[in-house]
Amino acid sequence: MSPKADRRGSVSRSWARPVRGSEPPWMSCGPGRNWPTSRCRSLRTSSPSTLRSRSRSARSPWPGSARRADASPPFCRAGLASIHQASPESLFARGKPVFVPPTSPFTSVLRSGKSHFEPILDTSPGTWLDHHDPARAEKIRAHRMHSLMVVPIHARGAVLGVAVFVRMQDRLPFEEDDLLLAEELVSWAALALDNARQYARERSAALALQRFLLPHRATGGSAADVAWRYLPADSHHGVGGDWFDVIPLPGARVALVVGDVVGHGINAAATMGQLRTAVHTLADMDMPPDELLARLDEQVIRLAEAEADPLDPATATMAATCLYAVYDPVTRCCTMARAGHPPPAIIDPHGGVTFPDLPSGAPLGLGLVPFESVTLELPEGSVLALYTDGLVEARNQDIDVGMNRLATALAQPGLPLEDLCSSAVDTLPTRAPNDDVTLLLARTRSLSPHQVSSWQLPDAPAVVSRARALATRQLTQWGLEHLIESTQLIVSELVTNAVRHGNGDCNSTIGLRLIRHEVLTCEVSDTSHSHPRLRHPRATDENGRGILLVKQLSHRWGTRCAPDGKLIWAEQQLTPTP
Repeated sequence: MSPKADRRGSVSRSWARPVRGSEPPWMSCGPGRNWPTSRCRSLRTSSPSTLRSRSRSARSPWPGSARRADASPPFCRAGLASIHQASPESLFARGKPVFVPPTSPFTSVLRSGKSHFEPILDTSPGTWLDHHDPARAEKIRAHRMHSLMVVPIHARGAVLGVAVFVRMQDRLPFEEDDLLLAEELVSWAALALDNARQYARERSAALALQRFLLPHRATGGSAADVAWRYLPADSHHGVGGDWFDVIPLPGARVALVVGDVVGHGINAAATMGQLRTAVHTLADMDMPPDELLARLDEQVIRLAEAEADPLDPATATMAATCLYAVYDPVTRCCTMARAGHPPPAIIDPHGGVTFPDLPSGAPLGLGLVPFESVTLELPEGSVLALYTDGLVEARNQDIDVGMNRLATALAQPGLPLEDLCSSAVDTLPTRAPNDDVTLLLARTRSLSPHQVSSWQLPDAPAVVSRARALATRQLTQWGLEHLIESTQLIVSELVTNAVRHGNGDCNSTIGLRLIRHEVLTCEVSDTSHSHPRLRHPRATDENGRGILLVKQLSHRWGTRCAPDGKLIWAEQQLTPTP
């Protein structure tokens, strides 16, 4: 028995099980040591019960009793073994609260940390049994229990509970040798219990950390519908470093990310959190997938070097795989790059499944080869499946077998994404995978031509008024008259900025695009590669207020590189904020 502590660390073990039939010449009583049968015979008919702690409230675990200041802590039975079927001599089943009087030997052993040895169990009137525990006294008399040993369960300086040994049918009482044997058995069991408890605590912490760091309400916005599944590895292998993300990008686009940190345990989960944060930061900078992976590779190398032993730099090892994809619902193009990660699966609207031939790249943290992006045009309603190797790899089969199994599960057109996720995960050979399993599905959408308007304007100062007029006319058609004034100011500032800071080539043009989706996006592109930066001008400054005005009028703004220059964008909420 023990005070109730952590429920997740609960482990049940039985010591000195009863032996039936013929008796072997030796009985194993602990790792690395054998005891002769003569030493073990005195314990073979005992009824040990091991009661471990579990967390509950401070209220008394037995009905109708109030906890006093001097009362014993609550106990809970965690294990039970007996020579009788169903253990009729026990008042409490495994896992149930146990009533322990404050004056009982169980409480004194717990407080002192020393064994209680009572060869002749005193059940006479006036003992603690009669005064505080008549129900247990009745059981003792009914089953003729006559000898008692209570041994503390010590582990690393703490008392986890107590193990109780009671003799019934064998009329000989326990001897000192029996106590020594019981204490050694319990010492080995205590180490096993404590190891299991610490491992369970670490795994629970790693799993809680990982679940906290993973997205909880990911959405693909106007670009895609998304669904996902995450299954942690079984308790033997420990939690891995899988992660996924769905990151909204300007221009109604969405970024889909799946990664896997090499290793297991809380360190892998912490590294996963660092990489997920880095991906978010790089995605906000709107980098192309190949450049984003290159920057992420550098970050992994820096993290490994920072944690390496200064006296042994060769220990700087950290590796991860990643697949990063950006889908644009305006063009229906998806640009992808991967770093040592399994390729995505693409399911067309008719159920055909393909694995595109993407350059594999090297895992992150090695810095070996540059990454390459591939752009594919996807029909509306296609499904992108990003996953980790735990879904397709197994020790006893080739990876191609797992990928074929995944393709068969995904080849179900029209099935809701949640059901499609379940169908794919249900094909796993075992319900307790050796590695984490992550699956991210995204069904693509496309924006209709009525939601997008774009114009190419000459690079001249006179074009600013025309750009305002075009934007005003389009907003009127969309019924967004309440955004006309702010949009005119944003367009004026962005187009003026493009004219003043462009290349000055009379043959160059300025692009203006308005996108109506969940927000109103205004984009202005030019052929210059210099990006504006936000300034905070003083009252006497004549310049530097344009981008500040754009920031104040919009919900978000930013810049990104374009193939032939740069693009500045600003987003406004469709519904006025109160």
